[in-house]
Amino acid sequence: MITYSAATTDEELYQILALQRKNTFQEISSEERKTEGFVTVQHDFNLLKRMNHACPHSLAKENNTVVGYALCMHPKFRDSIPILKSMFAEIDRVTASDTIKKYIVMGQICIDKEYRGKGIFRKLYENMQQIINPEFSKIITEVVTTNTRSLQAHYAIGFKKLSTYKTNESYWDLMYLKQ
Repeated sequence: MITYSAATTDEELYQILALQRKNTFQEISSEERKTEGFVTVQHDFNLLKRMNHACPHSLAKENNTVVGYALCMHPKFRDSIPILKSMFAEIDRVTASDTIKKYIVMGQICIDKEYRGKGIFRKLYENMQQIINPEFSKIITEVVTTNTRSLQAHYAIGFKKLSTYKTNESYWDLMYLKQ
């Protein structure tokens, strides 16, 4: 049975990092990237723990094993991961005159291959919404447009596009989910 909770232990954070390593862009084949998706950023333990302290990560677990996660990234970490600086600049640009002020960033979502297609993606976001409520009214994330599986999954659960923007050679959809 799969359970959903906030991350509370170092062991859970280490399990997140192990699952993350298995699913990075560099670790999987180009065919698998197209069909299964991938993660772009690799976190270190200290940053992951600091992020979790500011806003706990959402976990899917089976028998005390993390089988999926959605990372909460408080905007105060905007300068902690260089590759995400452009995302925060785009958030600032598109929300300057908007009401999307009280937001949290979903920094990365990943589900173990054996558990995909079972509704865990949606439930991780539902769990995240419970974790962040009432402090934050929106979840913002970005997905590289070549990660079609992730794009489809996000739009299917109700994410709305804020913008598409380019960094280096990649295009990204910046999107949000209302509480």
